[in-house]
Amino acid sequence: MSTRGVFYGWIVVACGAAITCVGMGTMFSLGVFLKPIAESMGWSRTGISTVALLNWTFMGLGSFFWGTLSDRVGARVVAIAGGALLGAGLIAASQTSTLLQFQLAFGATVGFSVGAFYAPLTATAIKWFTTNRSLAVALVSAGIGIGSFTIAPLSRALITAYDWRVSMLVLGDIAWLVVIPAALLIRSAPPRTEPAAGSARSAAREFTAPAALATPQFWAIALTHFACCAAHSGPIFHMVTHVTDQGVPALAAATVFGVSGLASVGGRILCGLLADRYGAKQTLLVGLAIQAASVFVYLVVRDLASFYALAVVFGLSFGGVMPLYAILVREYFGERIMGTAYGAVFLISTLGMALGSWAGGFIYDGFGSYAWLYIASGAIGTGAIAIAVTFRPPRLVRATLPTPTPAG
Repeated sequence: MSTRGVFYGWIVVACGAAITCVGMGTMFSLGVFLKPIAESMGWSRTGISTVALLNWTFMGLGSFFWGTLSDRVGARVVAIAGGALLGAGLIAASQTSTLLQFQLAFGATVGFSVGAFYAPLTATAIKWFTTNRSLAVALVSAGIGIGSFTIAPLSRALITAYDWRVSMLVLGDIAWLVVIPAALLIRSAPPRTEPAAGSARSAAREFTAPAALATPQFWAIALTHFACCAAHSGPIFHMVTHVTDQGVPALAAATVFGVSGLASVGGRILCGLLADRYGAKQTLLVGLAIQAASVFVYLVVRDLASFYALAVVFGLSFGGVMPLYAILVREYFGERIMGTAYGAVFLISTLGMALGSWAGGFIYDGFGSYAWLYIASGAIGTGAIAIAVTFRPPRLVRATLPTPTPAG
């Protein structure tokens, strides 16, 4: 299917990237809001970091719920519903007066709504392609990095010009104006009229959802994704606050965060291309090693120029590994239950994001610095490498699907 000579799969990828940009960008912008909200409302960093814990927990639950639903009704309906809920959650959060209200509006509502985007849209995009599949997934994932690069500085500029409430209100309006129109362009991939290259091997790996979730491969991928996210979530969420704590002006600190987001876009595309050529597992191992090393480097960096340089390396690594998990899920379990299986993996990974984000605030309030956050995050990142080493090649097993009875 094409529109004026353009393969429609690329339009789905572009819409998926735009929607993911707004959804994930608003979630990641909470780190920019942390210090202004703490100073304005008198809430502790632990209390606001708990919002991030709820954010990621509800996003994970949403990813599984929306991913399973998208397998049945399609990603368009799911993305429209998520976009409407995201705008409502952000606007409600901008009007809250207590920490509990903010936790429910931004933590629960925004988190659950954003779950409607990345996993379901990735699962939809991957079904459009038989070649360039890793690149397509990487481009959808690139929306996360673009969101960090654009939404965080925009939020900081609006906070500086007005206040945090106006800034969050504007984000809610943007969610409605961008996500819903883009979602209307999403289409499900048409049925293939002929087997794709290697389809016999892929068909042998088609699973039902219960069978996939019972395999050791599923849990190895999910636990690696969990440890990977736990390793980078704290440094990402507390990046702006940590940089300002070192004496860097607030707007410059927000641009450091933006640089890491922009670098993550390059990392996602680069690792997508490398995965198409060298394999997802090998690319993942290299990316995880660079990520763990860069987290440890935060212990010694103090000046703005060094923060920019580290943001590039850290962004390339944490961004690069993210699309690889979807590729691995497809390689092991096939396309038929992609939304459910990847939604389940992403649910577990978001628990790692929640843990790292919350732990950073808890550690800072307890010790007065983020040093132990970077030590713990680097160690967990090293653990992710150890789990990823155990990945075995996808086994060519007969799918646990009903065998059709021959006619007559």
